[in-house]
Amino acid sequence: MTRIGVITFPGSLDDRDAQRAIRLAGAEPVALWHGDHDLKDVDALVLPGGFSYGDYLRCGAIASLSPIMSEVVDAADRGMPILGICNGFQMLVEAHVLPGGLVRNDHGAFVCRDQRLRVENNATAWTNGFDKNAEITIPLKNGEGGYLADAETLAVLEGEGRVVFRYLDVNPNGSLNDIAGITNQRGNVVGLMPHPEHATEEGFGPDTDAAMRNGTDGLTFFASALRALTLA
Repeated sequence: MTRIGVITFPGSLDDRDAQRAIRLAGAEPVALWHGDHDLKDVDALVLPGGFSYGDYLRCGAIASLSPIMSEVVDAADRGMPILGICNGFQMLVEAHVLPGGLVRNDHGAFVCRDQRLRVENNATAWTNGFDKNAEITIPLKNGEGGYLADAETLAVLEGEGRVVFRYLDVNPNGSLNDIAGITNQRGNVVGLMPHPEHATEEGFGPDTDAAMRNGTDGLTFFASALRALTLA
């Protein structure tokens, strides 16, 4: 069975949710600890959401220096599928696995909402199960989710098709170009601010036209990783 590791940092909140999402997708979740160097022979990695180290200094900055992050960087370079969700996305940019940065929401407040997204790139390890330009709904919750990068970096991301998700209807945090998630050049690493692990099970996800809390768009992220590993 495919093994997907979920790294817990001091202050992680959504690591158990990510483990459950992995299990629902048909893989084996493997709990990993930030202070170790052992990835326990996993096939893919998830850096979950939360408030690592209380978001001191900058969100994800201290966690990006945790011992296991050297293994994460090496795994990314080897082509392992890696997903950074919210705080995990912040860690990946702080570790320079992904470009840019995340700053405080432009309206200065924490935001929690069901967020519509457009899938801009369905060729990554975590999005191959979506149709290109599919519109999905994923819960969002952050206080420092505004994505920024310099003009040259933005031009590269846009020109190479590395913007994976874009906010629809409303930009909830002031992210440049409505960017909700990006990928590295190889397409194995994806970071996004919304939380797909909270949209994997009927009765507990976002509202849909069919029923309240019925949205399961997030499950496709984890199923996509399994498909990418099968085809590798």
